Amino acid sequence: MERQFDLVIVGAGPAGMAASIYGSRAGLKTLLLDNGAPGGKLIKTHKISNYPGVKELAGTDLAMSMLEQATSFGAVYEYGDVTEISEDKVVHLSYGDPIQAKAIIVATGTKERLMNIPNEKENIGRGVSFCAVCDGAFFRGKEVVVIGGGNSALEESLYLSKLVDKVTIVIRRDVFRAEKNIQDQIENTPNIKIIKKHIPVEVVSENNKVSGIVLENVDTKERMTYSCQGIFPYIGQDPITDMLKKLPVLNDRGYVVVNEHMETCVEGIYAAGDVIVKELRQVVTATNDGAIAAQRAYKRITEI
Repeated sequence: MERQFDLVIVGAGPAGMAASIYGSRAGLKTLLLDNGAPGGKLIKTHKISNYPGVKELAGTDLAMSMLEQATSFGAVYEYGDVTEISEDKVVHLSYGDPIQAKAIIVATGTKERLMNIPNEKENIGRGVSFCAVCDGAFFRGKEVVVIGGGNSALEESLYLSKLVDKVTIVIRRDVFRAEKNIQDQIENTPNIKIIKKHIPVEVVSENNKVSGIVLENVDTKERMTYSCQGIFPYIGQDPITDMLKKLPVLNDRGYVVVNEHMETCVEGIYAAGDVIVKELRQVVTATNDGAIAAQRAYKRITEI
């Protein structure tokens, strides 16, 4: 039998939890679904220092605070793996009964992009990691390589530098994409080394764990094997939108296309946060999106 809710929110990151606050406070029967721990990328972030009103806070602490508030007005939080969202606003799960909603907000965020090089997948969890906060402690006293030159790569490198003997950052270009203040911190951290104009081409392993990485010079194509015990790729994100592939709401990169009200072209289906086409993906912009989507959903439901 189908369960019924006014508002179903898929994804319990900052966007989803903000939507839950606004939806449940408005009196909507609200369900918040996620197939992982609540908080989204907050739980993988060492510290948050650019969220208004919060000088500095651990990502996990902010996530738990948001969840507590997100359910304080009566919203129900559940674990659920959503496999499909249909045009008639039915949420299908990998197990359990489908859920009928009057409105749906998709706030599933993004997942880390793989390097797509030999031996990468085989060594995930054996030295290849996408979360320094989660796994950094396993590399105490060891040497690790971080792939990428954006904010996330450099922030995670700074976190790792406090745990490991040496961090080597590998970037494709000869300059970083990260903000200047983060670059300055990197340059002033003695156990961080930078290798520019190189790309990863193969993960090296011994005894079922990472022992190094093969790097290629982008100009000369010369290759070298660099010794390390951990590899942390931070080379971008891909949207989690498989459940929407039967609906005409995605662009060619898989992100959800919405208007300024977070509405998709399918009436009653909204999207918010990192999963949508947007310029800036930050906690503060995600919560903004979630609030707008929930308010718009409330308006539509009450008009009906």
